[in-house]
Amino acid sequence: MNPVLEPLFRTVRATHPKADLRLIERAYDVAAYHHRDQKRKSGDPYITHPLAVATILAELGTDDETLCAALLHDTVEDTAYSLDELRGDFGDTIGSLVDGVTKLDKVKFGDAAQAETVRKMVVAMSRDIRVLIIKLADRLHNMRTMRYLPEHKRHQKSRETLEIFAPLAHRLGMNTIKWELEDLAFAMLYPKRYDEIARMVSERAPRRDLFLQEVIEKVSGDLREAKIRAVVKGRPKHYYSVYQKMIARDVAFDDIYDLVGIRVLVDSVRDCYAALGTIHARWNPVPGRFKDYIAMPKFNMYQSLHTTVIGPEGKPVELQIRTHAMHHRAEYGVAAHWKYKEEVGSPGPTGKVKPGSDMAWLRQLLDWQKETSDPGEFLESLRFDLSVSEVYVFTPKGQVIALPEGATPVDFAYAVHTEVGHRCIGARVNGRLVPLESRLGNGDTVEIFTSKSPDAGPSRDWLKFVKSGRARNKIRQWFSKERRETAIEAGKEAIGRAMRKQGLPLQRLMSGEALLALARDLRYPDVSALYAAVGEGHIAAQAVVQKLVASIGGVDSAEEDIAETSLPTRLRGRPRGGGAGVVVAGDADVWVRLSKCCTPVPGDEIVGFVTRGHGVSVHRADCTNVQQLKEQPDRLVEVSWSPSDDSVFLVAIQVEALDRPRLLSDVTRTLSDQHVNILSASVTTSRDRVAVSKFTFEMGDPKHLGHVLKAVRSIQGVFDVYRVSGAGN
Repeated sequence: MNPVLEPLFRTVRATHPKADLRLIERAYDVAAYHHRDQKRKSGDPYITHPLAVATILAELGTDDETLCAALLHDTVEDTAYSLDELRGDFGDTIGSLVDGVTKLDKVKFGDAAQAETVRKMVVAMSRDIRVLIIKLADRLHNMRTMRYLPEHKRHQKSRETLEIFAPLAHRLGMNTIKWELEDLAFAMLYPKRYDEIARMVSERAPRRDLFLQEVIEKVSGDLREAKIRAVVKGRPKHYYSVYQKMIARDVAFDDIYDLVGIRVLVDSVRDCYAALGTIHARWNPVPGRFKDYIAMPKFNMYQSLHTTVIGPEGKPVELQIRTHAMHHRAEYGVAAHWKYKEEVGSPGPTGKVKPGSDMAWLRQLLDWQKETSDPGEFLESLRFDLSVSEVYVFTPKGQVIALPEGATPVDFAYAVHTEVGHRCIGARVNGRLVPLESRLGNGDTVEIFTSKSPDAGPSRDWLKFVKSGRARNKIRQWFSKERRETAIEAGKEAIGRAMRKQGLPLQRLMSGEALLALARDLRYPDVSALYAAVGEGHIAAQAVVQKLVASIGGVDSAEEDIAETSLPTRLRGRPRGGGAGVVVAGDADVWVRLSKCCTPVPGDEIVGFVTRGHGVSVHRADCTNVQQLKEQPDRLVEVSWSPSDDSVFLVAIQVEALDRPRLLSDVTRTLSDQHVNILSASVTTSRDRVAVSKFTFEMGDPKHLGHVLKAVRSIQGVFDVYRVSGAGN
């Protein structure tokens, strides 16, 4: 046997003892022969990639046909080996799997193409779900070796991974793959946020591990006394899921980290409920935090009992109780079917999902696929937000429908059928009439009343309270088709209003050429489409105005405005040139001011500009406004640094941090500890829990700036701090 295959075969023997090892070895030999002259970007022989993909799949417990297809998945696309030859050598099943993966590889990603890719994945999955499992393993290995690619490629692949592949792994219930994909992509896209969370996790690890050990010992002891055979272990937190929870629950890092995860694995379903009773006998459960996913499994076949109890020291502890088979399925999802084939609803020998299987969401996706023509909407229906837990409600006939937490009768109506949603005029929950915006709870029975009128349609107000992506997209789609003219007018008005609010010149900015150029930049076919997008809420009017202003060279298009918006950096009583720390070549007695738009300090390359009645304004050479000033070269003068003891300089810094309570007070206290005089501060917090603060302060010695930045960087949660060169940067 080839020694290179020994690690793979060891895994295969452990997870799939009946696999045909000779067939797998033959597939390896064919792949190695055809890839013999090819190298990876890392310089390794190309065959290392298919071998790594096959090893990932072997760890999931997939069958030998899937492993052969994984070894051969790039041969048809990248070598002279044809699909017909492959079918002749390995049979139709392996040929179809390789063909399916090859077709997915050929699809180009991009905003419009993304959904088309996912559609093809869904169609391939409906034929044989193993195609997607191979594709996920292929992406996982590529993400592990992503550092060898150029930066723009790394970012593109990482974004695709977070937006398409990780949610698909989640849909398939393959949590081990999902978690690793998310963490790898998160580290690649947001390295500073990732490092900050990793640092905060490691700082708390020793204290947390002691607490975890105490809980595990007590739970194990109780279960032993109750004669329940169980394995109790701590559950690792993944960095991306910690970050997602911070965003979803809108809480600080410390509040999440009090939730210590414990997993209890038992032999049978009966033992799951017995273990739950034993745990609740020791510690009080937190009301509303118990979930029974055994009786009502999640869409991706996930089964487990979830409970949160008030553990030692009054700290909440989260426990998951499940059987070993459920655990295997929770980790490996659909791939676990090959391990537990005797269970009802497992795939047949071809890997196709039988009718009545747990994979009901797959059939649902196929229905959506036929039903919708909007690619973006289809992609939205496929994504599943980690943070959104589900509520289960019943139709009047007793059918269970899963909806996002906080869903309303309108979400329910759209989940039943698009037309039911569009015509919905009222709802009855548990026999009582309720408003359409009321929230549904677990176990509610919902009945929808629909209008018979041919003109019936959704209300735009519904967008304010619906929770499911499907309902939101259906409502938007209806308005984009039926109400385009209204949307165009609304968009036009909104842009005009935003301009008037800022006192901007309407005639100049609303000229056809400027707007058309902007519409093209934003990938809209014409100005009407841009107005409609604003009217439908796809893009904010304020954002359009800002981009318009930027496209014609900024609000301060006159150089005098630029000069007048700059702050003099010293009192008028000081010497004319020296107080600013700058002298003008040939004339030391000229009024000099440092421009506020780029806040130059000694060490920066600078240029001077003679303003009308305001002396010389000094800009950094790389300031965004210098380009305009260069159009009048006769007013540019040579200036040089000459700081004195009484010179004071303006410095602007930007602080980026994971948002938490008291963050701003910690930053301002640190700045005052560094003896800087803060002149202005602004703070904005984005939806992804990143707080961006800008501070402008006076400083005598620019060398002191390094110490200031270092001190701010050491504050908990701060992942980046740097000097900003002006409004444009």
